[in-house]
Amino acid sequence: MLLLALDTATPAVTAALHDGRHVLATAGETDARRHGELLMPAVDRVLAEAGRGIGEVTALVAGTGPGPYTGLRVGLATAAALGAALGIPVHGLGTLDAIAYETGLTEPFTVATDARRKEVYWARYADARTRLDGPAVAKAADLPDDVLALPAAGAGARLYRDAFRAVRDDLPEHASAAALAALAAERLAAGLPLDAPQPQYLRRPDAKVPAGYKAVTRA
Repeated sequence: MLLLALDTATPAVTAALHDGRHVLATAGETDARRHGELLMPAVDRVLAEAGRGIGEVTALVAGTGPGPYTGLRVGLATAAALGAALGIPVHGLGTLDAIAYETGLTEPFTVATDARRKEVYWARYADARTRLDGPAVAKAADLPDDVLALPAAGAGARLYRDAFRAVRDDLPEHASAAALAALAAERLAAGLPLDAPQPQYLRRPDAKVPAGYKAVTRA
């Protein structure tokens, strides 16, 4: 197996290559406004670092979010295009689940990423592999009190420290394709199903079509 993982659901634009046992290479940059520009160069870098060609990839996995509309669809659309061109399967996996997996925690905790509009995308976990609640979107202060009291990972928790009472700065801030690839490879090896490569938007996009166009007619 040679698994290519992509995630653009957070400000981190990240790619990784996994051979079923180990992460061979990982690359990425953090820039919330340049997902489309940065993703394919990251893919090229991981392939070059691992000494592999794109034609050797046997499967793809893309982070399904939740995340902002524009960034999230870049990774999923790229994975879909590569999968179609190569004729290989494309899987999805929750971005919050990948962040949770990277924490390596064995006790309950929360993952929260920045959803903008003064909200967070969040989920609660029993441990690094077991999600209990979510994903969902809400204002941080509106989350259940027992959730806010848990150790918290992610940029959303760091942003709203007045709500999250046990923010862990030693835990991941953004998504990592290396963690996404490792979790996907683990589940595939165990015969567990992965998600469909469909985005988890949870709400409407920030951009809206302007209303009230003025009709223009020829004289």
